Amino acid sequence: MKREFYVLIEQDEDGFFVGEVPQLRGCYTQGRTMDELLSNIREVIEMCLEEQPELGDLPLFVGVQKVMV
Repeated sequence: MKREFYVLIEQDEDGFFVGEVPQLRGCYTQGRTMDELLSNIREVIEMCLEEQPELGDLPLFVGVQKVMV
């Protein structure tokens, strides 16, 4: 069964793309390019799902909101 996950992506000071899956604790990786990051994040998601088979219902990802202060 295919599952869909949202990935938060930032670019660090060295130019690497860093991705994190908020629904899966500790699920993050990086890549020099966006393609490399997306390939890496797929692998990490699979590893996280294998290590946590009892996930059941994952938290619902609501979204990202920009807040100005």
